[in-house]
Amino acid sequence: MEDIENLLYLLQKENIIDEDNVLELLMKSKKTQVLKMHPYKITPPASEKGRWQTYYKGDDGKRKILRTQTEKEIIEKLFSIYFSKSYLDNFIFFDLFQQWLEYKKMITSSPNTIKRHEQHYNRYFKHSVLHDMKIIDIDEIFLETECNSIVKEFNLTHKEWNNIKTILFGMFEYAERKQYLTGNLMEKVKIHVKFRQVVKKTGATQTYNTDELEKLNRYLDQMYVETEDSVFMAVKLNFLLGLRVGELVALRWEDITDKTHLHIVREETRNQYTNTYEVVEHTKTHQDRYVILVPKALEILEKIEKQGEYIFVKDGERIFSRQIAYVLEKYAERQGVSTKSTHKMRKTYASKLNANGVPLDAIREQLGHADLATTLSYIFNPLTETDTYNLVSGAL
Repeated sequence: MEDIENLLYLLQKENIIDEDNVLELLMKSKKTQVLKMHPYKITPPASEKGRWQTYYKGDDGKRKILRTQTEKEIIEKLFSIYFSKSYLDNFIFFDLFQQWLEYKKMITSSPNTIKRHEQHYNRYFKHSVLHDMKIIDIDEIFLETECNSIVKEFNLTHKEWNNIKTILFGMFEYAERKQYLTGNLMEKVKIHVKFRQVVKKTGATQTYNTDELEKLNRYLDQMYVETEDSVFMAVKLNFLLGLRVGELVALRWEDITDKTHLHIVREETRNQYTNTYEVVEHTKTHQDRYVILVPKALEILEKIEKQGEYIFVKDGERIFSRQIAYVLEKYAERQGVSTKSTHKMRKTYASKLNANGVPLDAIREQLGHADLATTLSYIFNPLTETDTYNLVSGAL
């Protein structure tokens, strides 16, 4: 910054630019430098008598409010805060995390994602040597050592580590773009310790096989006759739709576009901060899709009485995803077997399509996946041992 001021002084002295231009260029330069460092929004006045406003972190680490009459004043004050002392000399790993999280809040529409980042940071980094370490003192080897220590200490699986690595990669990418660092230190970090091995998933645990599904459907039909509760039909229907459970309970009658397709455009979400549920007008991937309605699915829908805009209603209120899970839990309890989660309905659907020769890419589209690799992780053998034996025997 001092070099820029000297250059502008010389340009003014040689009559290349006038004083007003010098001041304007200095202010633009200061504003550029401040915005690189400042993680909070700078808000203009809401009324004629209002003031410019933002936040900054004080020496005690707490967030403080800053108000001024003009934008120029607020830039000047922020500039003195960040550059009157060597800011990066005292900029620690936790500071970077907080700045990055503020940035993430502005670009994501999911408060649950922010909550998960906070939970992961508190568990894996808050008590590590990284937490209080100055950013300028962290190098690639040190970061790699700490990453390996975290994997070893917490005995992480490869999947668990990938979730945590998302935070680190995002933080250091942010630091590079803000020009705190010259590169993303995470790009060359390698994990050398062994990940915890997980028991390989099988069709027996991940899907309802032919016999299990037949028994479950009989139970659902019986309970619907006795209670007329549409939640039982919702469970039965989802084995024919393969929806995320949040999408299932958010279905409206208007989503039945014709006799062959169902339009999936919204889902139920849970706010992890408030533990409340709401329907949002988008799916998990923010991509709508059309799911095929087979004749069996239409038959189920025709049995359900219309009680409002939502398809699945109880006592005048939309049912929640938790009610779907409860049905499967009570059924398993009565059968004396382990509960298979609501997500297993989706895996059963994908596995049955695959076992009957539906192209993988068509299955991917039905599930609403962007990546075929994700779809492959949903596919297991949904057949009984007898059915599998007969199929193999017939093929050979």
